Amino acid sequence: MEVLVSCMNKSKDLYNEMNIQTNAIIVNQNNDVFSFENHTINNHRCRIFNMIEKGVGLSRNNALMRAKDDILVMADDDEVFVDGYEKIILEAYEKNPKADMIVFDVRIHEGNIINNRVKKNGRVNFFNSLKYGTVTFTFRKKSILKNNIFFSLLFGGGSKYMSGEDSIFISEVLRKGLRVYSCAEVIADVYNDESSWFTGYNAQYLIHRGALFSAINQKMSIFLIIQFALRKRKLFSEYSVRQMVCLMLKGKAEFEQTIN
Repeated sequence: MEVLVSCMNKSKDLYNEMNIQTNAIIVNQNNDVFSFENHTINNHRCRIFNMIEKGVGLSRNNALMRAKDDILVMADDDEVFVDGYEKIILEAYEKNPKADMIVFDVRIHEGNIINNRVKKNGRVNFFNSLKYGTVTFTFRKKSILKNNIFFSLLFGGGSKYMSGEDSIFISEVLRKGLRVYSCAEVIADVYNDESSWFTGYNAQYLIHRGALFSAINQKMSIFLIIQFALRKRKLFSEYSVRQMVCLMLKGKAEFEQTIN
């Protein structure tokens, strides 16, 4: 098992700060230098790739291409793994031998509020997949690489569109016919005190959301836009449902013009 960490301006101390207990790759984006470090920490392999490029999708892809182990666990630097997460994950794959990917529960700490990301065990399909963030992702390396699945370079922190690389990734996994399951056992805590991309529920958010829905499924993007506007209208107090839809349609058109 190997944990793939995306971070900025960190050192090998991050391995212990995150309570990692398996092999790991840390892709550390910085402003200074390309370099490679090979460490053994607590009898586990920890490889650090220092890179000057920016973008979370690029960071995750760099780790994915260099991974050596069979089961890969995606992680961010604001995450702290629970003791024994390796056993939890491996046992879940033993119980689901046909699983190509399993999303696990992580506790998201936002101030005094704690939210659980996975609340029940089951099969993940397109309609319930978009709520799972990258920190919940684990998968078989062979299944992902064999199907040529990587993270988008257009979406996510440091990219043109501020978020959504996780939704595009899991949608692509399902589109390729791979088997995805959910497991309600907690493998980590995420201390999400501040976001590098979230600036509020504003026009930019809606434009980027429209682009994301088109990237996920161009044919179903209108349906995704309308359902989002209806479900999330209370978050956007300055906009009517019609205005929300129009802004997301603007993002959809902008994205499709970019790729066509």
